[in-house]
Amino acid sequence: MDACRVILIGMMGSGKSTIGRLLSEATGWPYVDNDELVQQAHGKTSRQLLAVRGEEAMRAAESQALKRGLEVPEPTIIGAAAGTILDATNRERLRNGGIVAYLRADAATLEARAAGGDHRPWLDGADSSWIREAVERREPLYESVADITVDTGSSSAEAVADELGRWLLDHASCRGRAGPEANPVGPVTWEPPSGRSSATSGSQLTDEEPDPGRLVGP
Repeated sequence: MDACRVILIGMMGSGKSTIGRLLSEATGWPYVDNDELVQQAHGKTSRQLLAVRGEEAMRAAESQALKRGLEVPEPTIIGAAAGTILDATNRERLRNGGIVAYLRADAATLEARAAGGDHRPWLDGADSSWIREAVERREPLYESVADITVDTGSSSAEAVADELGRWLLDHASCRGRAGPEANPVGPVTWEPPSGRSSATSGSQLTDEEPDPGRLVGP
């Protein structure tokens, strides 16, 4: 592939933010977070937009943020909001936007991660059926645009980032350092995140983006 852009997709709790930042650290490519773009454009997070203006406005803001993220010059790593996959236009943007990596985790894993983080109050009281239904609905959509699928359910964040980085060595044709020295036709360079072995490291897989959980149907 000629693309020098990696787009991370997956459910809330799949680890997009954590893995995106680890990939950025190891490759030198800047990480662009969807929710940060939403907040820059609207002065509110996706969760706040949902509460104040409703689901339609939140989804529109997230879609616009994805579009803006894809306009950032390569090389770059983008973390897409979990719900952007529901829109057909966004799916086409993803297919044409770069290397799409689906970070997969099963419903039980996602539920445990959501329940274990006090940074996800919007999921308080949500039963497991919502997460299961969301996974069942979205997984085929994620898979339909993905170039690579990585299971994050049983691996550390570093192990997942290392797997993705090594895959990029074989499938991307650009260099791993952003900035003046970047060479779009050179090979990707890769070092495991923070110089740590994936077998011994274990960063918590989290996502800061606010998928609205029970407040919005799957």
